[in-house]
Amino acid sequence: MQNIHIMILKILSAPLLVLTLLTSGYAQTFNKAKLDQYFDRLAEKNKAMGTLVISKDGDVLYTRSIGYARVTETEKKPLTAASRYRIGSVTKMYTAVMILQLAEEGKLKLTDTLSQFFPQVDNAGKITIGHILAHRSGIHDALVDVNMRTRPKTEPITKEELLSIISKGKSDFEPGAKHAYSNSGYILLGLIIEKISGKPYAEALSDRITSRNGLRDTYIATGNIDVNKNESLTYRYTGGWKQQPETHPGNLFSSGAIVSTPNDMAKFIQALFEGKLISKENLHIMKTMEDNDGIGMEPFDFAGRTFYGHTGGADNYGAWLAYMPEEKLAVAYASNAKVHPVGDIMKGITDIYYDKPFDIPSFEPVAISTEVLDQYAGVYSLTGAPAKFTVTRNGSTLYIQPPGESSPAPLEATAQDKFKIEGVNGVSFEFDTAKKQMTMKRLGIERIFTKEN
Repeated sequence: MQNIHIMILKILSAPLLVLTLLTSGYAQTFNKAKLDQYFDRLAEKNKAMGTLVISKDGDVLYTRSIGYARVTETEKKPLTAASRYRIGSVTKMYTAVMILQLAEEGKLKLTDTLSQFFPQVDNAGKITIGHILAHRSGIHDALVDVNMRTRPKTEPITKEELLSIISKGKSDFEPGAKHAYSNSGYILLGLIIEKISGKPYAEALSDRITSRNGLRDTYIATGNIDVNKNESLTYRYTGGWKQQPETHPGNLFSSGAIVSTPNDMAKFIQALFEGKLISKENLHIMKTMEDNDGIGMEPFDFAGRTFYGHTGGADNYGAWLAYMPEEKLAVAYASNAKVHPVGDIMKGITDIYYDKPFDIPSFEPVAISTEVLDQYAGVYSLTGAPAKFTVTRNGSTLYIQPPGESSPAPLEATAQDKFKIEGVNGVSFEFDTAKKQMTMKRLGIERIFTKEN
C-alpha cells in the first residue's frame, strides 16, 4: 500500500515537476514523497520540531515544518516556513565573514595580535585574529566553564562582564599548537567588530550581511524569545512538550545569538559561496581545513559528498547549515526541540535526496514491564564524587535526573537493561540489578554509579 501511495503522489506531482525543470534548470529529481513520510514519522512520534529548507542555486526545492512554535494548555501554534529560530553557533559563520570583510577593507589583518584590542586577555601578544577564527588560539572557553561563571546563564550579562570573565581565564595551550573550540574566542571577535566599525554588532550585521542580501528574518537576539516576533519557544519532550529555560542571548553574543529562518540561512550561505560577501580568496581560506575545522566553517560528509557549513545549539534548540558547492545545494534545518539527533535527521534528508538506501525509522521503543523498570528506580551515587542521579518511573517510561537539573529527562530503552537519552549523542545507561549498579557511557568514557539503599 505504501508503494502505491508513493506512485500516486509521483504521478500527481509530475506536471509540477516538469514546470520546475523548465523554470529552474534543475536536472535531478528526488523523492519528495519519502521525505514527507520521514518528517511525518518524526512528527507523529514526537521526535522533532522544526523547519527544513533545501535549495539549489537559490531556488527552494523543498520546505517542510513540523511541530509547534508555542504550546500552552489551550493552544498549539504550528511552526511554519516563516517561524524564526535561534541558530546557536551557526552565528560563528556570520561573525567570521564580518572579520574577513574588515580584513579586505584593510581595517585589520589576520596576523594582528589580540593585544592590539584586548591586551588583558592571557597570551594576547601571541594570539592572532587568524588563530581565533580557526579555534587555535588557546583561549580558555570561560563562557561554558561553570567554575568561572558569576551568574546563571538565564540572566542577562553585559559585554563588559563577558570580557571580564574571558580575561580571567588562563590559556589552555600556546597559540597555533592545536585545535580547541572556543566560544570565548568568537565573543572577542564580535567585540573587535564593534571596536573597529564603531557600531553595535547588531548594526554591523545588518549593514554588512542581512540588508545586502534581503535577509529580513535574520538578526541578533538581545532578550528572551519573543513570540510576538514569530520566534519559536524551546521545548523538550517528556511525555508532552515542556518549555525549557532560556539561556539569555547576552551570554552567547557573537558566538551564538543570531535568530534566523532556514530560508534566510540558505540565502546567506548561497550568497557567501557566490562571492557576494567576501572574496573568493577569503572563501577559500574559510574552506581550508585543519583538524577538521576551517574559518567559521566545517566539513560534513553526507551521502558520499562533502558539504561545508556549521552547526549550532543551546538549551534544546539547534540548527544545521550545509552547502555543497559543486551543485550549489543548500540544506538548512532549524529545530526548537531536539529529540532525535539532528545529525541523524540531516543524514536521512541527504540520503533521501540522493536516493541512497534509507529506511524510515519506526521509532518504536523496546517494551519493558513496569516491574522491571521499578527495579531500576532509585538514587545512584558515584564513589568519591558528590554527583547523584535520580531514576524514577512514570507509567511505562523511565526518567533520569542528573545533578543540578531542574527536571528529569525520559530514557528510551534500547534493550531490557540499556537506555539512552534521545537527542543527546553518545550517552547511554546500563543497569545491573544484581550488583545494584548503573553504568553511564559518554563519548567512550564509563562511570559506574551505585544504587543507594
